[in-house]
Amino acid sequence: MGYINSIETMGLVDGPGIRFVVFMQGCHLRCLYCHNPETWTLKGNLQMTPKELVDKIKRYKPYFEDNGGVTFSGGEPLLQPDFLIETMKLCREEGINICLDTAGYGTDKDEEVLKYTDLVLLDVKATNNVLYQKITGKDINVVNKFIDLCNKMNKKMWIRMVIVPGINDNKESILELNEYLKKINNVEKIELIPYHTFGEEKYKKLGLKYRLEGLKAMDLNKIEELSKYLIKE
Repeated sequence: MGYINSIETMGLVDGPGIRFVVFMQGCHLRCLYCHNPETWTLKGNLQMTPKELVDKIKRYKPYFEDNGGVTFSGGEPLLQPDFLIETMKLCREEGINICLDTAGYGTDKDEEVLKYTDLVLLDVKATNNVLYQKITGKDINVVNKFIDLCNKMNKKMWIRMVIVPGINDNKESILELNEYLKKINNVEKIELIPYHTFGEEKYKKLGLKYRLEGLKAMDLNKIEELSKYLIKE
């Protein structure tokens, strides 16, 4: 049985093509800018078996065409490895392309999960441990081990990084990201994601303190400017 927060049936930004996006419950990280605090706990209102979920995914196969498929996101999908592995196996039997949207902070079953993953969408929180701990409250070495595993298994990667005003919205951070990416094989795409404030209301409803209260959304023009410093493939 898996715990799912929500489902998006016609996603266009979480991987190539049209995606059936499964937002799963559970996350060890407590990112400063997290806009989905309702996914932190492992249990959620929606519970499904792998077969129930795949039966739902199959209904949308006609929309996937050649490059669409399913994307497992979160929260952190790696925290429900048994459910994820069984669901991925069933998707593979149906010929459905599988993307894993992850921060790379998983379990000792990551290798089994990656066996059934066609593309990894890696959310890079930071590229050094000091900033990583400031943003997430955790240690970057766990993520580095996940990257090593992806390299070993020759997995295709898309890289995403949220750009936050006053934290990493500068040329130096992008150049440091470039250096960090040199150790990651098979990077097909790099995206800078602008920080937004859409999640603030969720914190109020949940009785949680929003630690970036008052911080304005990232200027899209600044994102475009910073993108010029990214590695050109």
